[in-house]
Amino acid sequence: MSKDSLLLDAALIRQLEQLELVVRRLYVGRMKGEKRSKRRGQGSEFADYRDYAQGDDLRHIDWNVFGRLDRLFVRLFHEEEDLRLSVYLDTSASMSHGDPQKLLYGKKIAAALAYVALANLDRVTIEAVHADGAEQLPATRGKQQVWRLLEFLDGVQARGRTDLAAGLKQFSMRNRWPGMKVVISDFLDKRGWDGALKWLLRGNDQVVLVHVLSPQEVKPTVVGDLALEDCEDGTLTEVSITGGLLRQYEANLKSLVGGLRDYCRTRGLAYYFAQSSVPVEQIVLTSMRRTGVLR
Repeated sequence: MSKDSLLLDAALIRQLEQLELVVRRLYVGRMKGEKRSKRRGQGSEFADYRDYAQGDDLRHIDWNVFGRLDRLFVRLFHEEEDLRLSVYLDTSASMSHGDPQKLLYGKKIAAALAYVALANLDRVTIEAVHADGAEQLPATRGKQQVWRLLEFLDGVQARGRTDLAAGLKQFSMRNRWPGMKVVISDFLDKRGWDGALKWLLRGNDQVVLVHVLSPQEVKPTVVGDLALEDCEDGTLTEVSITGGLLRQYEANLKSLVGGLRDYCRTRGLAYYFAQSSVPVEQIVLTSMRRTGVLR
């Protein structure tokens, strides 16, 4: 890449070049998952056995095992395939807040994951979503599309209200193909988030949630009597910021983060919490590699 980018610097790009996305899904008769990659030499590899069930392809039976045990077992394989990465980027007005700004941080996460996918010839779709609609980068493939990707993300601005349920419903319906779906949001929706996330459970996808909050939201420092305006609907609320109110706020924040983490853990979704002040490398190169989303 010959240009400088605010979203991807040269040092990060060099490290992203060595990575690939990892998706595993179980199909009847064989295990597919382990996408096709320019760094892998074979199209399939043995994974495991399971008992034969009526209707299974007889070609997958291991007759050597049958000869020894007098039982029918089907061979399971990891099969490489073309991966599709679909990214939902929350661009509602609340994402414009924070120092560093939450939306800028979300763009960097989206750019890093998309670069890994494009470098491995995977297909990438990005949707920048708020309650009034969505801007879409249509499915792209190949490293030659990186600047198209970055130009799209650079042009995205935060505006409008948050409606996670409507946004994720439409996102899921528009991106029906199997693969990896990534949602980047602050999850600050007055209607809650649990009803919205159910749309991500339809299908056989690997789902990744990146929960972005600013340092000011994690540890607010405001005190005194204030009139707070909701940046999305203009609602004014007069409050007196006391120690007790701050403790209640911290408890609510802990409930939000803990609730999302528990929801994801019990349903097999990957969850990452990130303050916008934390280097993107810590999330992408450390956390996502450690938990197997990237390798």
